Amino acid sequence: MKSILELDNVSYSYHSLDGETSALQNISFTVASGEFIAIVGPSGCGKSTLLSLISGLIKPETGSILINGTENNAGNTNIGYMLQKDHLFEWRTVYSNVTLGLEIQHKLTPERLTKVDQMLETYGLAGFTKQRPSELSGGMRQRAALIRTLAMEPDLLLLDEPFSALDYQTRLEVCDDIATIIKRERKTAILVTHDLSEAISVGNRVIILSKRPGTIQRIVPISFSIPDCTPMQSRNAKEFQEYFNTIWKELNHHE
Repeated sequence: MKSILELDNVSYSYHSLDGETSALQNISFTVASGEFIAIVGPSGCGKSTLLSLISGLIKPETGSILINGTENNAGNTNIGYMLQKDHLFEWRTVYSNVTLGLEIQHKLTPERLTKVDQMLETYGLAGFTKQRPSELSGGMRQRAALIRTLAMEPDLLLLDEPFSALDYQTRLEVCDDIATIIKRERKTAILVTHDLSEAISVGNRVIILSKRPGTIQRIVPISFSIPDCTPMQSRNAKEFQEYFNTIWKELNHHE
């Protein structure tokens, strides 16, 4: 299967007046088209830094990052980025929020707007297009933020703990919702999370980073006996607890 993303021996350090802090060392992995990767590791191990490198917001000090075979930077790659907050603008309607990216890039074509309308209908927001974000639940806001991102037809989606601001029950529901949408739209995605259950339930593979400086200590392929299961259903699969124990032990052994 074609690789969307290739990282080869990527390292990065932060520099300040107090000296140099190594954040990531010798990170190498590939992501195939349509694959959903989850990244876990201790706090401060460089997970969000890794997403910033992949997005082209910062440059690796050593190594290379290729997207569709081309060296990436913030201007020449089509990457969608979802953060912890949905960043919907209260003075805009839901519809004008989800079309904001298209508006900024002058891509408000009939074809793209038809796709937006289809996603709003499919994902339960068609009746809320004239509402303001404050009138939506947390889960609906995240769905709107995802549709805004998907409207740009990104080659790769980066998700930096997009569910962490939600209460636990809503987080479970929204994670199930968002991951199912991403897989249904056949998008390639990378999720950074502290939640091991979340990582296992959505990921085709889980990449485990060590404490700072972050290195890849193990990559765990995830496969469930339940065919085409949703993230919520996967938590009831017989393999789930085994994967959880494996990743938990790996993290704590290196701690």
